[in-house]
Parts: sequence; C-alpha cells; structure tokens
Amino acid sequence: MGAGTLPHSSSPHGRPARTPPEGDRTTTSARPWLTPHTHRSLLRERADLLRAGNAAVGDDPDGVVRDRHRLARIRRIDDILREAVVGEDPPDDGIAEPGMVLTVRYDDTDTAETFLLGSRDETTEDELEVYSPESPLGRALAGAEPGEQRAYRVPNGAIVRVTLIDAEPYGRFRNVTG
Repeated sequence: MGAGTLPHSSSPHGRPARTPPEGDRTTTSARPWLTPHTHRSLLRERADLLRAGNAAVGDDPDGVVRDRHRLARIRRIDDILREAVVGEDPPDDGIAEPGMVLTVRYDDTDTAETFLLGSRDETTEDELEVYSPESPLGRALAGAEPGEQRAYRVPNGAIVRVTLIDAEPYGRFRNVTG
C-alpha cells in the first residue's frame, strides 16, 4: 500500500469496499484527465515558455537556473499533453475517478466539499477546486461509490475519514452549474 493510503474503507452496507483487480482501471484513471480549458491553457503556457527561451541567458547564474526551470516545465507540459485525456467524460456510474466532480463529507467535522478529481495542472472556468488523483485524498477515493467511507493519512500523520456523497462527470456538472 502506498504512502498516505490506509487499508480501511467500507461501503454504506457495512461490507468492505470493492477494490478493482490490478490492471482493471479505466483509461482515464491511468492517464491525466484535462478539461478543454486546461488543455488550451497548457498549450498557451508551453508556447510562452518556448518564446521566452529565445531571450539570451548570458552569464547570469540566476538566468541559467530560470532557464533550467523553464525547460523542466516544458518537459512536464509535454508529458501531460502527450498522455492526456481531454474533456472526455468518464462513465456516469457514480464511481470516483479522474474527470469526476466529487462531493465528500469529512466525517470528523461533518463539512462537505465539492471538487474536481483531475490533473494538478487543472484550471477550471468555474473556479472549482481541483485535487490530483495522486494526492492522499485522490488515492483514498479512487473507485469509491456514494456512501463509502475512506480514510487517508495527511502529511502531519493524522488520519482523515471522508465519505463520498456524490460523483458526477465534469461535463454534466458544467451543464448543470454553467
């Protein structure tokens, strides 16, 4: 089990939550999921970074460091764009996976939060919070169905319990709220 994840999860019926067999993942789960808006933003950012490379670095040590960061960001964007699933909604089956808007309840405070499970580079036009599928919360919720409680460990070592209330495709969410 990876760091930050815990084996505890339960369905609303008191049974252990189902865990898909290894390799039984949807296409969008294994690849970064992007909204069309984010895809366009990354393409613009990449173009800007490439144009900025035409400026001479010279002998400035800070310029060399900035250029290395710029080139690393270009490589990161290229990796994301090469593998990305763009705007393709996952199945509307209520299961938590990238491309779904999740509503969860943090069990210790009874507070609810709604967010998009997607790439950390994600920006949304509706200012919806975005959590990465690779974050502790994202890993804990992967494959959850509404009513399932999951637990995960945060960086300070505390265990947070969260219950999935709803999961809907981002496209449907945008149509309802947009």
